[in-house]
Amino acid sequence: MPKINLVLPDGSSKSYNKGITGLEVAKSIGPRLAQDALAIEINGKLVDLSTKINNDAKIKIMTFKDKEGIEIFRHSTAHILAHAVTALFPKALPTIGPVVEEGFYYDFDIDHHFTPEDVKKIEQKMQEIVNKDLKIQRLELNEKEAKKIFKNNKYKIELIDEFNEPSSAYKQGNFIDLCRGPHVQSTGKIKAFKIIKIAGAYWHGNAKNKQLQRIYGISFPEKKQLKDYLTLLEEAKKRDHRKIGKQLDLFSLHEEAPGFIFFHPKGVILINILKDFLRKELNKLDYKEIMTPIILSRTLWEQSGHWDHYKEQMYFTKVDGKDFAVKPMNCPGAILIYREKLPSYRDFPIKLSELGYVHRHELSGVLAGLFRVRAFTQDDAHIFCMQNQIENEVLQLIDLTDFIYKTFNFTYHIELSTRPEKFAGKKENWDKAEKALENALNSKKIKFKLNPGDGAFYGPKIDFHIKDCIGRTWQCATIQVDFSMPDKFDLNYIAEDGNKHKPVMVHRTIYGSIERFLGILIEHYAGKFPLWLAPVQARILTVADRFNLYAKKIKEELERDSIRVELDTKTESVSYKVREAQLQKIPIIINLGEKEEKNNTVAIRTIDGKVKFNVKVKDLINRILDNIEKKKEKFEI
Repeated sequence: MPKINLVLPDGSSKSYNKGITGLEVAKSIGPRLAQDALAIEINGKLVDLSTKINNDAKIKIMTFKDKEGIEIFRHSTAHILAHAVTALFPKALPTIGPVVEEGFYYDFDIDHHFTPEDVKKIEQKMQEIVNKDLKIQRLELNEKEAKKIFKNNKYKIELIDEFNEPSSAYKQGNFIDLCRGPHVQSTGKIKAFKIIKIAGAYWHGNAKNKQLQRIYGISFPEKKQLKDYLTLLEEAKKRDHRKIGKQLDLFSLHEEAPGFIFFHPKGVILINILKDFLRKELNKLDYKEIMTPIILSRTLWEQSGHWDHYKEQMYFTKVDGKDFAVKPMNCPGAILIYREKLPSYRDFPIKLSELGYVHRHELSGVLAGLFRVRAFTQDDAHIFCMQNQIENEVLQLIDLTDFIYKTFNFTYHIELSTRPEKFAGKKENWDKAEKALENALNSKKIKFKLNPGDGAFYGPKIDFHIKDCIGRTWQCATIQVDFSMPDKFDLNYIAEDGNKHKPVMVHRTIYGSIERFLGILIEHYAGKFPLWLAPVQARILTVADRFNLYAKKIKEELERDSIRVELDTKTESVSYKVREAQLQKIPIIINLGEKEEKNNTVAIRTIDGKVKFNVKVKDLINRILDNIEKKKEKFEI
């Protein structure tokens, strides 16, 4: 039997008989791996475990620990969902069922509106399909065969026409679905699942098309994982930033401007605190802040490539009969400012920061409070430097990002994404940039996940994924090395040799979107912001009207030190006013009565319910200012 050589992820290699399957390879490595195996990657291509390997190759067995493994697992679950729905509702037309960030969904064309009772029946039918442990079989189809199988489903016919290539489908029992795959080997692999919600959706996201019904779900290999997830989901509901934002009077959403946020005074305070905090740190690192127009000409966006590659997410207008676009990102504006002068290598690095307001045409179905909007503030910076400066700049950016995130008590992990198949620029430049990013991470002894081929078309990047207090991760900061834009815009500098050379352009954000980051913070803290971040840091309560003058005096003393304070002189009881302040999640409550006025002191209560009497006003102010300066997470009395 002819032999082949397979290289494993750790660099070791093993010899196997030609025609061995992915599952057999997994079994040869160990029974636990065979049990956990979901698919196999052969020379970078994901395929079913049943696929025979006939040539030397680099391989990786995919499990639920891998991002790709999770996607395969949940896409297989989406097929089980569609199988169950069509078994219960034969007139339902299944359309598409992709994996999304939090699970999967499947869209159905059906006149019947799914009810909670339907959901229970669907889950029961799904369990029946899982219990049967049906073999999942891949079918290779030409266009004629595919159209014959799906002749009664206009949506699948449309997809077949769009593919313009041979199709594939997957069969389990009597259910067949159009799909590129791969999939798990049998339905019995899906041990734990749950339908999360029902929503409306349009075919291809186009409101002109018929509205479909979308069923969202989640799945895991173990029931404990599902239980933990559902617990997390319940906790997340309690922390929903839309609910807390309304409760704390931070922002509002209106039908008159879907996807656009109306920030109230307290919300603006939070936004400005985030901006000022970042500005202060950038000033230390010699960044120069710029402002660029919101509307720029079509010719500029054509030159940058956005007109061809990003048009669907852009807004357009005409000025003096010419085409203009509302900017979806800030990069071209920074480039135009850079191009105003021909810098010397001695001027490098040139660091241009911008808190730029950008607009992106997101589909209505994906809008989600502050997390997904149509207009937001991007904390951009564009660093123009020489190739030999990339590593140092990246090191500085890692330190800056680390400091910012630790201030908010976030942990994070980093992913490095490298050159894709289709890329702009020279391979040797990519190699240098990737090496610089990798060297920077290694010098910091930072463990990172490598995503081969997942870089942007213009350059490699590192992404920071922060983890909030309930364990959810959010991709926020990014550092991207760009060779494409300097070429597109013919950017130059005078090098040490006296000739013109092309700079490297490093794109970076830390918050990502200030609006989205604020949403994350609201849920991270459940609205109980630390003192330095709280829109209202203290509220003064009086036990009777005759102490109002003393209260105003105390308020003025705090305000002289820029402490954000409110005065509550309503005629309600003290207990009522304390409760109201607690609901507003104000960190410090100051109570004033006869004893406090007589002794020129205050009584204070923290958001955690700790109480202290006979506190000198100056001592309180000093303690507050120290807490703010050090950006402590809690205020101690």
